[in-house]
Amino acid sequence: MSEAQIAADDLEGIYPEYQALVRTLPAQVDRERKTVSVAFDAKLPPRIAAWRPNLGCAQLAIGAPSEAAANLPRFDAKAPDADGRRWPDGDVHPKVRTPAKLAAVAQDAFDSATYGPGSQTTAVVVLKDGRIVAERYRDDFTLHTPQRTWSAAKSLTATVVGRAVQLGLVKADAPANIPEWRAGDPRTQITLAQLMNMGSGLWTDGPGNRTDEVYVGGGLVAEWATRMPLEAAPGSRFRYANNDTLLAARSVRAALGDGERALAFPFQELLWKIGMTHTTPETDWQGAFILSSQVWTTARDLARLGLLYQNDGVWNGERLLPEGWSKFVATPAPAQPPSGPGYGAFFWLYGPAQGLPEGTYGMNGNRGQYVLIVPSKKVVVVRRGFDPAGKRFDEARFAKDVLAALD
Repeated sequence: MSEAQIAADDLEGIYPEYQALVRTLPAQVDRERKTVSVAFDAKLPPRIAAWRPNLGCAQLAIGAPSEAAANLPRFDAKAPDADGRRWPDGDVHPKVRTPAKLAAVAQDAFDSATYGPGSQTTAVVVLKDGRIVAERYRDDFTLHTPQRTWSAAKSLTATVVGRAVQLGLVKADAPANIPEWRAGDPRTQITLAQLMNMGSGLWTDGPGNRTDEVYVGGGLVAEWATRMPLEAAPGSRFRYANNDTLLAARSVRAALGDGERALAFPFQELLWKIGMTHTTPETDWQGAFILSSQVWTTARDLARLGLLYQNDGVWNGERLLPEGWSKFVATPAPAQPPSGPGYGAFFWLYGPAQGLPEGTYGMNGNRGQYVLIVPSKKVVVVRRGFDPAGKRFDEARFAKDVLAALD
């Protein structure tokens, strides 16, 4: 994306309390060093984000000079070239023949009115029986244009955990491996499944805790996500919390040893195996993946992730996720949200109450990132957007109309 696109899309329509401030902070891009710096206080060095292959940008610690970028963890392996492979392993796909009714529904998603006044759609991809049957992009987007997933990344975390379970590295029903929690700490009894259900019982600063310290403050996952005390019995309360996702990812990282193997794991064991070569999961400056939100990916790559679940974790004959993992993530958690869609294990649950078939589940993210999986119809619906704060796209009605157009 160009700097102009980023300024117009990523930096506009954001949280209201940040919007005015962001407009006053000019960014300096150093293309040779691959850094971006923002001056904010005359007595401190600028805030700096530094780019690395595969891992994208990491914020340096507050007060760190640009030279500190040389110490960032790296994973420099070259991704497989998927452009010449056939879909879904690559991007060569027979010409899409979109039914007229479906084409009209996809077009309506871009009109900023039909599915939510003020919504701003950038991409729509619909799969039927694993094939792309509809694909449309905003004029300045292509199939290779990445966007931040926001909380749709939580479902990617579920998949990383599932891959670790399949390989025998962790167990979902066992206590999470959080090295920062020592013997005698009651938090050591919180299971991975309880974290994935948003049922850790840990204190947060209210429902939907945003962990801004890690996302935009240069904080570390190990410092912030691990320090919250118990507030309720694990498994007894639903509270949507970024920290639960960060802790689940932390547990997998700890099982892998916190080093190069942990950095390589999502790519070599999952993403590149299913053709997600245009996906960039970012880390903090010590190498912990910020998998609750900070991932950049394309609409097609999200469609691939949905297809992996439609196939119950099997890709090209290889079982990547445990048998029944798709059912596990789509099973209602013991404690549920008070209203709206239900919740499974880092996936949202839909059904007749939302006008969709029983068993529908999906990945949801801020600003209109949606992937809905409809097992009974073998359909995956992806919608990407830059919806401004307070302008919501109706993903359930859109998916309902897509299914009607396919019947």
